[in-house]
Amino acid sequence: MPRGSSPKRERQYEHIKDSALERGESEDRAKEIAARTVNKERARHGESKTASRSSIQDVSSGHRGGKRSHTGAQGPTYDQLYNEAKHRNVKGRSKMNKKQLEHALGR
Repeated sequence: MPRGSSPKRERQYEHIKDSALERGESEDRAKEIAARTVNKERARHGESKTASRSSIQDVSSGHRGGKRSHTGAQGPTYDQLYNEAKHRNVKGRSKMNKKQLEHALGR
């Protein structure tokens, strides 16, 4: 958790981490899931200095509850694919549509 996080976010992080551990996730994976979820909530509520477009405009993680676990009928959203392409430094990603991004990422 980032320094200066509220006690509420600390509790939220621990709860999510414990839940992930109970589901059988590794310690590192549980920490990652908890940190990503809490950071997204912080961004949605204006508690962080920076926020990705998908963090602000997407459905909240509490409401979504696994609806987009990358295995559904449509898979990840365009924004999720775009962010992954950005992370992997895929050239020309800004001009690609969802199908092209999927192909470029090897999905």
